[in-house]
Amino acid sequence: MFRVRHHNRSARSEETDVVLGRRQIDCVITPTETSNNMLTLLFDIDGTLVRAGGAGLMAMKQAMKDLHGIDQLPDVTVHGRTDHSIVSDLFAPLPIEVDQARDAFTNRYCELLQQTLPKCDGHVLPNVVELLEYLSGREDVSLGLLTGNMKRASDAKMDYFKLNHHFAYGGFGDAHPHRNDVARIAKEAAANHLGDRFIEGNVWVIGDTVNDITCARSIGAKVVAVETGGGSRAELVASDPDLIYQTLPEPSSFLERLLG
Repeated sequence: MFRVRHHNRSARSEETDVVLGRRQIDCVITPTETSNNMLTLLFDIDGTLVRAGGAGLMAMKQAMKDLHGIDQLPDVTVHGRTDHSIVSDLFAPLPIEVDQARDAFTNRYCELLQQTLPKCDGHVLPNVVELLEYLSGREDVSLGLLTGNMKRASDAKMDYFKLNHHFAYGGFGDAHPHRNDVARIAKEAAANHLGDRFIEGNVWVIGDTVNDITCARSIGAKVVAVETGGGSRAELVASDPDLIYQTLPEPSSFLERLLG
């Protein structure tokens, strides 16, 4: 069994690159007073908070074998997509009707995911634990998830990596093929959770792919992109995030950037 590793950052990784729009920023941040305005931060999971070490694909492969006797999964792009769309693509080249097979497949997948996570070399990404502990302890910050994982898969991963308690709501990839729909659901969940404290213009999405940036813009949110997952720096910069980091930074500097 593999242990979950909370990586320490190297000296090189501490030098975070920040982009505002498409302009490189090189400045010294002066600490600011905490804003009384509520910030809503919607985090992607895979490639942003954790790397699951291939546990998801391993579970999907085993589910396909268990239920349909198929040993080889079709090649499918997974980064930045929803589980709903990934499952559709897995069944597309097969003589199996996905609408009839979906429920049994996803149930088996979620069961197996809890078994495959400990077998894979997964880890929490740099600074994530410290950042989430800091942010969740503040009264002016609300944390949610915006992920392509279906809810049960999200819970399995976040419980395994001991991060789930930081998040009270989210948008998940159970029923929608398009990430923009998941973003809308996550924003609605935040508004319902916060009530009068929800501020339309204070929503941020934090993710690692171009799809994270695109879905954030679809709900009028600002974007923090990180180079720890599925998107290259060139791809992320070309999609014009508000901020971009090599890895998620240390807590106080991160919040200072968001507060402007």
